[in-house]
Amino acid sequence: MHRDVTLREVAQLAGVSSRTVSNVVNGYANVTDHTRARVMQAVEELGYRPNVLARNLAQGRSGQIAVVVPYLDTPYFSELLQGIIRAARVQGYNVLVDQTDGDPDHERMLIHHGRSRLLFDGVILSPLGLDQQALADHDPRLPLVVLGERVSQGTFDHVGIDDVTASRQATEHLLDLGRTRLAAIGDQPYPTGEAAQLRTRGFREAHQRRGARVHEDLIVRTPRFNRADGAGAMRHLLDLPEPPDAVFCYSDLVALGAIHALTERGLRVPEDVAVIGYDDIEDGAYANPPVSTVSPDKELIATTAVERVLLRIASRTPPPGMELRAPHRLVLRHSTIGRVASSRPR
Repeated sequence: MHRDVTLREVAQLAGVSSRTVSNVVNGYANVTDHTRARVMQAVEELGYRPNVLARNLAQGRSGQIAVVVPYLDTPYFSELLQGIIRAARVQGYNVLVDQTDGDPDHERMLIHHGRSRLLFDGVILSPLGLDQQALADHDPRLPLVVLGERVSQGTFDHVGIDDVTASRQATEHLLDLGRTRLAAIGDQPYPTGEAAQLRTRGFREAHQRRGARVHEDLIVRTPRFNRADGAGAMRHLLDLPEPPDAVFCYSDLVALGAIHALTERGLRVPEDVAVIGYDDIEDGAYANPPVSTVSPDKELIATTAVERVLLRIASRTPPPGMELRAPHRLVLRHSTIGRVASSRPR
């Protein structure tokens, strides 16, 4: 017969007090990272699940957090959601998922009136339709954590990676391969296109650092970071009098679309055109050829977002907004370095 694990048993395994375990599972900040890791390891090992129902009822909470993303059919967000759901479950919270399709009115409604409906206690939001000012004007009583490229400005927590540095490194990789006509697919020069703008900035910085010329006609705008837009942009580039010999794509889906268009034209990747993507989605690793990519630490982004929103839920007064950066790395595969080179240990 199944027996519920007690908080005291977790404390004994972790070698800490019951109060420390309580602080960790309730998201309080006064615990060191080392201690928090020991407690979470014990929680996972024993299968401990906090009984938050009584606590939530007493404190007028729902025991649920909302996770709001632009598109559920985008693998990056589905992979990120899995990590968020796992991290929330460990803390005894359920997750409500919503898709906005980038509708600013829908996003605005969630950050202005969500908590008053008692459907959820806090929101983890990846905005697409709202600009920086609209996010800053959110209901201050709502615990809010923002993912992506909007900065906090002290009014909410922001969890993301350094997009400029990551994009610069991806572009430098292409330049260091000896490619001279680099294209960029995914630019979005409008107020809510911060992600694309930061990646374009990194693309330009790489050329500046390497003393290379930026070919302005090879920077292509796309409305979304999807396969169809990547394929359409790649066909446009191949129709130019001087096509590119390498492409930095602002998502792996864009890269998959670009590779499809190149294959249609009978071109080889990477021999004729090298391609690198962004996000490190699972599909990219199994593409033909496998796609080189910028790999953000999605698991750390997910767990950090959950920790911060629960901390805000538990706080009587909202803590100052924080800028939290997760690490990233380049994953080099066949689409840039070829099958022989990528099979060698790196």
